[in-house]
Amino acid sequence: MKRYGTRTRRRAGRLGGTLTALAAAGGLLLTGCSGSGSGSSHTEDSSMGESSGLPAPAAPRPTGGDDEQGLREDTERAPDLLSTFALDVDTASYGYTRRVLAEGRAPEPSQVRPEEFVNSFRQEYERPDGNGFSVSVDGARTAEDDWSLVRVGLATRLPEERGERPPAALTFVVDVSGSMAEPGRLDLAKRSLGVMTDRLRDDDSVALVTFSDEAETVLPMTRLGGHREEIHGAVDRLEVLGSTNLGAGVENGYATAVEGLREGATNRVVLVSDALANTGDTDADSILEKIDSSRREYGITLFGVGVGSDYGDALMERLADHGDGHTVYVSGEKEAREVFCEQLPRHVDLTARDAKAQVAFDPATVKEFRLVGYENRAVADEDFRDDRVDGGEVGPGHTVTALYAVRTAPGASGHLATATVRWLDPETRTPYERSGQLEGASLHESVRSAAPRFQVTVAAAYFADALRRSGEAERYRPLPGTPGLGRLADQAEELADRTEDPAVGQLADAVRQADRLM
Repeated sequence: MKRYGTRTRRRAGRLGGTLTALAAAGGLLLTGCSGSGSGSSHTEDSSMGESSGLPAPAAPRPTGGDDEQGLREDTERAPDLLSTFALDVDTASYGYTRRVLAEGRAPEPSQVRPEEFVNSFRQEYERPDGNGFSVSVDGARTAEDDWSLVRVGLATRLPEERGERPPAALTFVVDVSGSMAEPGRLDLAKRSLGVMTDRLRDDDSVALVTFSDEAETVLPMTRLGGHREEIHGAVDRLEVLGSTNLGAGVENGYATAVEGLREGATNRVVLVSDALANTGDTDADSILEKIDSSRREYGITLFGVGVGSDYGDALMERLADHGDGHTVYVSGEKEAREVFCEQLPRHVDLTARDAKAQVAFDPATVKEFRLVGYENRAVADEDFRDDRVDGGEVGPGHTVTALYAVRTAPGASGHLATATVRWLDPETRTPYERSGQLEGASLHESVRSAAPRFQVTVAAAYFADALRRSGEAERYRPLPGTPGLGRLADQAEELADRTEDPAVGQLADAVRQADRLM
């Protein structure tokens, strides 16, 4: 039984992540909901990428020779019309914000990450036939002259049917410190782990590490087949102890995962915690440095599950982002069952490693743009094809959405943008790319004429931006002199009816709660 004690980007998207243009669009979200339209321009070009370190071209073409020189010249002429970021499928920020608002509190602006709001909602992007991504690009004009909203959507294949995925080797690192005694923390984790134990396949494996003042491996990597009772017993015996030495827990968790590493399986560490570290190493970068060799050499990814009314959001998010993983937040039984019993078993496989996106806006038609969110995931433009630079890890069934506010040249109707995604094959680390393009003629004439899911994306992004800038709320109301969040809630309620999606109804409730607080 091992113990670990207390010893143990450049740019944040061009011009920031605000929706100033969106807010100035006078009624952008308040013009009703009629028609879904079909104005997206969606083309794909699949190719093997080369590690040239050059930004993605405005239109896909091979690198090398004269083409490479031309690409360098294009980049030098319009360096500010490139947007590059690592893919992110985190949703914890939105989940935690909903809980805080439901309790009658406003979230800290630093805890609101717009990309996690946007990526919390189901999309209807076309799926690729095999591994990798599909790329969808669409947009709509706003009431503000020359400003449009452009959505870049990336999607992976759906998960394989039960029994067809590779086996999973999951090391659960569970916080048993004193703060986890609050209802909805350790008790919720134990119930969820118990149900998940029954859902995993016989050829899957789990290990269990706990941490409070120290970290302890209470169950080494164990096959489910023939050992479910033993695993249930280990989970049932979990109990709350002392302080929160999260660093020791993560370090021990990775050591346990390496010791139980399974070739041909998806090896993952699952951290369940309120992330309120108060003992030992509490710095994310220092913790990550200790597990870096295990993470890189063995490809072990980190999945963070946040719990609790007080939650160390920043620490958990940084650990997941730089630990080749992602985070979710659960506040109740239904969400926990969805994460542990549905999402985790279904998404244990990986589709892409170090995935990055680069959007190249055409200098002939685009004057400026603003990417909503992704500040923590920004990548230098010249590092897009440098596969030594970390990207995001994405599994089957995921979608990634990025929303831009784009100012076009007056009367521009030609090519607007090319979005390119680059990723590495999880097994061979071979790089691949796929691109999609958008023409000005394909823009919807208004947001209200766009597809309902596009409107949900806009509503979620505006809500996040309003929360981050609540001290200047007047500047961000969609119509001067009217209560923007109240009208936004009305819009979300209409969209919930149109999509018949309970998640959109929850968005409307959260906006309404924020409106009352603000």
